[in-house]
Amino acid sequence: MYIDRTIKKNLQKKLQPGKVIILIGARRVGKTVLLQEVVKEWERDFILWNGEDYSVHELLARRSVENYRQLLGNATLLAIDEAHYIPEIGKILKLMIDSFLHLHIIITGSSAFDITGQTGEPLTGRKITLQLFPISEVEINPMEDASVKMDKMRQRLVFGNLPELLTMNTHTEKSTYLRELVNSYLLKDILALDKIRNSNKLFNLLKLIAFQVGSEVSLEELGRKCQMSKNTVERYLDILTKIFVLVPLFGFNRNLRKEVTKSNKWYFYDNGVRNAIIANFSLIEMRNDVGRLWENYIISERLKYQHSQEWVVNNYFWRTYDGQEIDWVEDRNGQLSAFEFKWSNRKIKVPGGWKNAYPAADFMVISKDNYRQFVGVL
Repeated sequence: MYIDRTIKKNLQKKLQPGKVIILIGARRVGKTVLLQEVVKEWERDFILWNGEDYSVHELLARRSVENYRQLLGNATLLAIDEAHYIPEIGKILKLMIDSFLHLHIIITGSSAFDITGQTGEPLTGRKITLQLFPISEVEINPMEDASVKMDKMRQRLVFGNLPELLTMNTHTEKSTYLRELVNSYLLKDILALDKIRNSNKLFNLLKLIAFQVGSEVSLEELGRKCQMSKNTVERYLDILTKIFVLVPLFGFNRNLRKEVTKSNKWYFYDNGVRNAIIANFSLIEMRNDVGRLWENYIISERLKYQHSQEWVVNNYFWRTYDGQEIDWVEDRNGQLSAFEFKWSNRKIKVPGGWKNAYPAADFMVISKDNYRQFVGVL
């Protein structure tokens, strides 16, 4: 099943000589399929390589203009999937785009940790980085009949939005797929990336965060519970952010004495990954964490929408020492907008501390009954 990704048109528009498009994202979000679609629509000669193929490594190892001229031939597009597996890929691509002025280049990689580490310095000023997320509500909306949209969304709160899940019909198929993804890919990727040896502590850290989605957590608290130092926790969280497992959210303040900013909140890019980590795929009706699922889901969908619109925006949460709080604050173009996320649509007053401090800010409650516009489904 192919779903038209909103990022595709933006990618095609930015694909130009002299720039390398770097498409990054977590495993299984559809980077390879998207790359193949872009190549399929290219009207001139192209080359499509897989960075996991060692014969490709051998072809590119001799870093000379003449070698690359012979390899490229008449191609005007070079596409490399999983490019981070190729040694010194940044230097190779720099030589190509500096030497062949007609050449368009697009590469993919599973993590920002790998790709930016290898391409950052060589491609300074020569790259455009785009992030691919799991399937969004905007992308899935045209494929769903109005009569099933709510039921399908409730399922996504549990199983998430990874593309392959759309081809699966049963609870067992989906839960098995997600458990395998977490155990065989996610944890192995993390352990390999930074030579982390203690997988149990890492998994315990992820579980702690999964159970506390939407709550503030401090590095000291996480360290005590996982028997790790604060610095180790910080390093693990940085890696989990770079490989698109976790999203950090920082506290908002304008130097008001009552505003709390020391601790962060953490969310998952995908609800299915979160539920696989805590081994809970029970349906919504049988759960006591629907509020957390909804908050995580709507935040991940909002991030997808922000990226698709290329907004320049800073996201925060807000809380005061006397317990007043707001789930989500956006600071965009000098305008503050505040949002509370509630599964049920009930009236909530604007916290007095927020209203007094930021009287010009917007405020809105986002529930299952009115969320569609908030995530870009018009």
